[in-house]
Amino acid sequence: MASNSSNSSAAPKPLPAHWNLFAGAIAGVSEILAMYPLDVVKTRFQLQVGKSSADSYTSIVDCFQKIIKKEGPGVLYRGIAAPIMVEAPKRAIKFSANEQYRTLFKSWGLPESRLTSVLTGVSAGITEAFVVVSFDLVKIRLQDKANAGKYKNTSDAFAKIFQQEGFIGFFRGLEATIWRHGVWNGGYFGCISTIRQLLPKAETKQGTLANNFIAGTIGGTIGTILNTPFDVAKTRIQNQTLPFSSCKYNWTLPAVATIAKEEGFGALYKGFVPKVLRLGPGGGILLVVFEALSGYIRKNIL
Repeated sequence: MASNSSNSSAAPKPLPAHWNLFAGAIAGVSEILAMYPLDVVKTRFQLQVGKSSADSYTSIVDCFQKIIKKEGPGVLYRGIAAPIMVEAPKRAIKFSANEQYRTLFKSWGLPESRLTSVLTGVSAGITEAFVVVSFDLVKIRLQDKANAGKYKNTSDAFAKIFQQEGFIGFFRGLEATIWRHGVWNGGYFGCISTIRQLLPKAETKQGTLANNFIAGTIGGTIGTILNTPFDVAKTRIQNQTLPFSSCKYNWTLPAVATIAKEEGFGALYKGFVPKVLRLGPGGGILLVVFEALSGYIRKNIL
């Protein structure tokens, strides 16, 4: 217990905002380049509704094979420009807002605890949702096979969505995005602080990287288990193009209930395997790169 408290008291100070932006952006782009094809597969599964057919995806391998064979390998990176465009502010918000909320809650007299870690994570996730919602919507529209001939590329998708749905169209699914990011960040940051304390104290730089990867991977996995139903609902909501009042899926909790009622509870976890394969190790990659860059900046620049 003594070593845990000493670890906590020796925690490094938060980086200045501009260095948080830099480290968060590099970490985020590293993760997205490595794991993006799994995000495409996840979206395809989440949009798959109705009875099975010859074109249905039955597994991750089957989905990869059908996409590559019928649409070409480039489709596995279709829509990647949108998340890369928002990656810098998104990742900066994920880490810097988490630190700022922790400082705020500490000033309110809340002690450092697992509950505070969850609360700061949820708050950072809600903040993050407002930044990413429009880019997520464009990404999902481009990832859907049914839209292959509708949007030529990312800029064309932005232009057509604005033309056909107006500026407000870019915020379709905002409430669902708040649910998804708030729940994931709460689970992620709530877990990594606890897991770091449970792991043996690292004596080397390699040990620290290993601990960060383990904590980030477990945190990413827990966050994914918690938020996948909201992610499925968000994907369905954002892929609709009808006026809001005419859509089948509107608000998150009713959408979750409709999916469970019509397709069974398991449908709320469509795309879970590719999602957890991405966000589990992806959370580890994210944390390792961010912590490594943060340490380098503190040691060599600040």
